[in-house]
Amino acid sequence: MSVEELYEKGFELRCDGRYDEARAIFSQVLGSNPSHANAKWQIGLIQCFVGEFDESIATLQEVVDANPNHIKARYDLAQTQMMLGMMDEACANFKEVLNQDPGHEEANRQIIYCP
Repeated sequence: MSVEELYEKGFELRCDGRYDEARAIFSQVLGSNPSHANAKWQIGLIQCFVGEFDESIATLQEVVDANPNHIKARYDLAQTQMMLGMMDEACANFKEVLNQDPGHEEANRQIIYCP
């Protein structure tokens, strides 16, 4: 299987709630391609879904630091930060999402909670 086929398999597993299997696949993708931003992003989402909030923030921040234009990862980072009460950080990330994509519907809905 190619790296992208593995990624797609991991994505399907994540969508099915099979987080351990999905994480293993995404780790395999990263083993083949350490800079695969989407695989790392998916691991960050899984970490959040299973309650590993500190790890999720760290992983999503790594994705955003390495890929500043990864709007999906930045939005998910902002959502996680907001959920954890990190309002300043969340608002800064929502604002950056909207700076990059002014029509981002979800970020436009969340920004109303920001000063």
